[in-house]
Amino acid sequence: MRILLVTGTQTEAIVKEAAEESGHDCDVAVIGEVASFISPERLIELITQDRYDFVIVSGMCTADFSTVEKETGVFVFLGPRHASDLAMILPGVGHIQLSRTIPADDLIAGLKRERALETLQDIEDSAEPEFFIRGVKIGGGSRMKVVAEIMDAHRHPDIRSAVLRFFASGADIVDLGFGFDATPDDVTKTFSALKGVEGPLAADTQNPDLIRAALIRADLILSLQEENIPLVGSDIAEAGIAAVVVPGEAGLAANSAAAENCGIQCIIADPLLPPAGSGLVKSLAEMSGAETPYPLFFGAGNVVELLDADSPGANALLAAMAAEVGASLIFTSEHSDKTIGSVTEMRKATMMTGLMNDRPYPKDLGIDLFVIKEKRRRREPPVRYDATLQTIRSEKALIYDPCGNFRIGIEGSEIIAERKGVAVKGDEWTTIFSLIEEKGWVSLLDHAAYLGKELYKAELAIRFNRSFEQDGDF
Repeated sequence: MRILLVTGTQTEAIVKEAAEESGHDCDVAVIGEVASFISPERLIELITQDRYDFVIVSGMCTADFSTVEKETGVFVFLGPRHASDLAMILPGVGHIQLSRTIPADDLIAGLKRERALETLQDIEDSAEPEFFIRGVKIGGGSRMKVVAEIMDAHRHPDIRSAVLRFFASGADIVDLGFGFDATPDDVTKTFSALKGVEGPLAADTQNPDLIRAALIRADLILSLQEENIPLVGSDIAEAGIAAVVVPGEAGLAANSAAAENCGIQCIIADPLLPPAGSGLVKSLAEMSGAETPYPLFFGAGNVVELLDADSPGANALLAAMAAEVGASLIFTSEHSDKTIGSVTEMRKATMMTGLMNDRPYPKDLGIDLFVIKEKRRRREPPVRYDATLQTIRSEKALIYDPCGNFRIGIEGSEIIAERKGVAVKGDEWTTIFSLIEEKGWVSLLDHAAYLGKELYKAELAIRFNRSFEQDGDF
């Protein structure tokens, strides 16, 4: 198999090294300073100089090479965007099908993720659970399930939308918390508002009256202990639903046995997980050494909420810890602004642990929780130049664009650019700016630069679940 690799002077050394180590018969053609600027005509000249099975050009190329293929009979595929990624992709050529339209780094990442999802589904389909909660497998060899809490559900302004959003974000079970001010009527109204919602719902309260009210729809009750088990244990057993048991004063083993004596068949044991710095390590050690016949509940939510650190890494680490101690369910929440997105993060984290199989660690799985940092830094060659111009702070007077000004914001997962009552909406800043340019709504170069900056800042805010303020720092 003969492959022609097209590159520029800036990345020549990187591409040649990748070619030598790939195991393929490769020619490297250097076409100028930047490889992505190659034209179809120039590519035809290169191909006709020798005989090749196919050509790999930079993933940054935007030209249409269909005419090249028609004229030469040689396929032209996109490589990775960055030359430093070529060494990772080139050895697999022949086993993976490259694309004419999708850069190879995106293609490989997509294929790896697809395989990971298929593997997870196969594992879940073949797993033998301890029991089911509204069709969801619990325990056994099934994936660790995510329980997402909505605190004070009876006071939520739109509980139905909140529950559906959590399910869409990856929750397996949505837990409805009812505070001390809740009444049985509040519980009834809350569950009535969720009529038609198909996913498993939990009621989170230790109040016997509220527990009884929740039995009209709840699939899981949190939490039972020695004070409420004698009062509602038989009611829960008669309803045939599952229950999470906590230690209370009597201890986890005694309360679990009491719940079982009441006839509750689906019992989940929650040893209770304290925050970091308040006994977390000791609790983990006790969980790891404990032997319980019941599926284990791992309360990660409180640990993340009470830790001033970004949630993705914390959720990933806690999910790995939960997997080590054999937890079947992991609890998370989005009570505060800093934990927004934790449901999705925890779902990804449980998928990572589910893909480990015989691996010693959750790495290189096709699914990850990288948000800001990157797994591998790209070692691109430095920019070459002959002269420099040093910038200075400008006090240039503001000149308003005759075409008008824009108010930029975000709405859900979309960017909004409003001008004269008309809003342009989209999830990529480039598509919004292209439409603005097409409409002729920007005429000054500095205004165009400003729009690009603010629109991209809005896209980053959406990507990282952050707030956005026009003209403010990101």
